Amino acid sequence: MTTTTAPAAGAVAPRHHTPVRRPSLLRLTGVEVRKLVDTRAGRWLLITIGLIAAVVVTLQLIYADDADQTFSNFFVPSLLPVGVLLPVLGILSITSEWSQRTALTTYALVPRRERVVAAKLVAVMVAALASVLASLALAAVGTLVASAIGGAGTWQLDGSLIVNAVILQITSVLMGAAFGLLLLNPPVAIVGYFLLPTVWGVLGEMVRPLRGPSEWLDTSKTMEPLFSSDAVTGGQWGRIAVSLLVWMVLPLAAGLFRTLRREVS
Repeated sequence: MTTTTAPAAGAVAPRHHTPVRRPSLLRLTGVEVRKLVDTRAGRWLLITIGLIAAVVVTLQLIYADDADQTFSNFFVPSLLPVGVLLPVLGILSITSEWSQRTALTTYALVPRRERVVAAKLVAVMVAALASVLASLALAAVGTLVASAIGGAGTWQLDGSLIVNAVILQITSVLMGAAFGLLLLNPPVAIVGYFLLPTVWGVLGEMVRPLRGPSEWLDTSKTMEPLFSSDAVTGGQWGRIAVSLLVWMVLPLAAGLFRTLRREVS
């Protein structure tokens, strides 16, 4: 006869644990987008970006000739100051984990660090796309106001300008994120991002042997065709690709390698 042994008094019955699913990349990206807005630095940087774009459109309304107050002329000038600040957003998104000492919690919850980095990169690209939409919206407002006060108010805009604007802003924010990954320190990464390409550009103008390479490696020159409605030539795309390889792809690769190997404390 088979007997069943009753559990001892005070014994805890075994529990069946349900396996925990890792968060999807979409969910991680949503968390990183929320971080951009929740942190004080990120929030004020986004506000500053929007205000600067609005100021550029306002100055166009005040000082530009009536014939120049067009949708295209409102849109394109707003891209440059926004593109200058977007890399700072990319840097802060990457380095905040280390500067605010939240890396231990983040990488404990998501041990595969490359997934966190990928989510951060997607999040800052979303912010860059949002900045292009904001510039388009502000340009539309400027065009409506211009048409109401006697300006040209024409709505013609070459579609290639929008594509170029998306490429320009996304690559700008990714270059900032690359420096953030490489240096992992907000002040050092921000100074390095603005200083190193500037020094290279100055040397390219002053040192004759560097003038040729500067045409391929100075992003202020290689990215300039993206501000024009003219079709970008194959040679210009080649220069863009080479400069992005040096200032974006290589720092991203080196920074990812460093981030994956750095000890979290």
